[in-house]
Amino acid sequence: MRPRPSRLATLAVLCVAGLAAAGCSTSGPSAGGSTAEGQPVSGGTLNLLGSGDVDYMDPNISYYSNGYTALRMWSRQLFTYPAVEGKATTAVPDLAESIPTEGKGISDGGKTYTFTLRQGVMWDTTPARAVTAEDFVRGVKRTCNPAQPFGGLPDYESLIVGFSAFCDGFAKVAPTASAIADYLNGHDVEGLQAPDPSTVVMHLTKPASYLVDMLTLPAFSAAPAEWDAYVPASAELAQHTISDGPYRITAYTPTKSITFERNPAWKAASDPVRKAYVDKILVNETVSQDSTQQQLETGTPSADMQFDNLTPASRVPALVAKKDPNLHIGDTASSNPYLVYNTKSPNNGGALGKVEVRRALSTAINRANIVQVLGGDLLNSPLTHVLPSSIVGGENSFDDYPFDAAKAKQMLAAAGYPNGLTVKVLYRNASEGATKTFQTLQQDLGKAGVTVVGVASPNADFYTKYLQVPTVAQRGVWDVAISGWGPDWYGNAALSYFGPLFNGKAAYPPAGSNFGFYENPAVDALVAKASEAATPQDAAPLWAQADHLVMQDAAFFPITEPRTPNYHAAQVHGAVYIPAFQNFDPTNVWLAPGMQGG
Repeated sequence: MRPRPSRLATLAVLCVAGLAAAGCSTSGPSAGGSTAEGQPVSGGTLNLLGSGDVDYMDPNISYYSNGYTALRMWSRQLFTYPAVEGKATTAVPDLAESIPTEGKGISDGGKTYTFTLRQGVMWDTTPARAVTAEDFVRGVKRTCNPAQPFGGLPDYESLIVGFSAFCDGFAKVAPTASAIADYLNGHDVEGLQAPDPSTVVMHLTKPASYLVDMLTLPAFSAAPAEWDAYVPASAELAQHTISDGPYRITAYTPTKSITFERNPAWKAASDPVRKAYVDKILVNETVSQDSTQQQLETGTPSADMQFDNLTPASRVPALVAKKDPNLHIGDTASSNPYLVYNTKSPNNGGALGKVEVRRALSTAINRANIVQVLGGDLLNSPLTHVLPSSIVGGENSFDDYPFDAAKAKQMLAAAGYPNGLTVKVLYRNASEGATKTFQTLQQDLGKAGVTVVGVASPNADFYTKYLQVPTVAQRGVWDVAISGWGPDWYGNAALSYFGPLFNGKAAYPPAGSNFGFYENPAVDALVAKASEAATPQDAAPLWAQADHLVMQDAAFFPITEPRTPNYHAAQVHGAVYIPAFQNFDPTNVWLAPGMQGG
């Protein structure tokens, strides 16, 4: 759902490979604030075009790249990723004053972290007031609320001392604002402490060298006390947001538009990451992918950047050929798209619950055909197992399911389906890539006797109304879903794949993202052991073993580790690609004088 490991360079692979100069000249602010594009200019309205919405307008719950792009404007974490070329996957302090080190914030053998909050960070309240350590603790506690828990909880629920017990109790609370607030304010977490307004202390159950990187997740955002009046992730809260970032939300019509204007409580001196050059940011969520690209290329006054509509893969070769300087092709370290098998579907007599059927389907899918319709080798590296090569544990590639339609048909017959079966495929029909993937699946699986029926979803509903709702899968609304995933942080980040996606019941939605309800105790044991490894070198072979087991069980079908084509209009300067957003950072671009928004 959101991409992020081994300190990947954020320069486009296109540039590294020397395929073309397209996008390679794009650079962001240097330490001194100027760039190769000249001195930044303040003012104007930045217009973002897209066809999808955020998942939730709640920083502690959002778990989607669209949500992360929006949150960049109005929510801050202890640490984040900077809009600096070559460093956009290296965590830097945001709310925190500095990154802790052994003896200076890290103690107890790596199991206690102490963070000092930056002075001058204010909530946009009346009157404005300081963001405190207690606000941070409240935010983390909100992530396991009973109404809509954060989808990445398996990353850290058992890592923070006492948090699992807190969450177990929280799950039993009525999903109402008053009951949630009573529990939040009436129950402490031993491992989350705020000894004074400027100090946060975290006690861990085991050392976690990846903690600072994990704390870049928006889930670890402070939450103001006013939010106790609303159910987390609710539509009501989305209309009552309070900002501690450079912009505040002044209007939000779900699936239609978002308006961000300057936050008067924000102080530039308190924020080393966001320059906030433009005065206003408008997000139009009603523009098709093709129209977005056309408007950006032709200079439409109300078109500056993409929101969720990436450049159509079919358009990329022409842009590369003419060395268009506004195109950027960026690394993602993600698995996107991939196919989720719904093991709880009652369709076809529960066929998808049988490993033999899932193996047959995996053998019937021609990965090369899908890669081709997604832009070919220019935008994709085929991925045949869980972990991309840049993630610790994913260095050695293997393929358990080479394409063979005739063999797949035999495998289905042996599994009890000599006449094939019919599967319902859930996909986002506003996405060119998802639509072409669906159509290719229809053609390829048909050769093995499998009939594919489409279940089309608007972008905004795909996760919130389908994948994150267990009863939808259990009713058989879908059998296979075209989803995607990226690491939640970088480097030793395999946990952010296996924890949310494949860690059994602990990762079932909505608390996790194990959308296919996969279970294997042997995988769970390897995840636990690898996450406790002292070094990435110790963890790597354990993650590799888990990777092999998941693929043997055909829990899902990986397709590609993509490179993302992003495009901005000619008047946009300082555009730096952030892999965590799969987008340019809106808070650090500026607009050319005389072209400052329509």
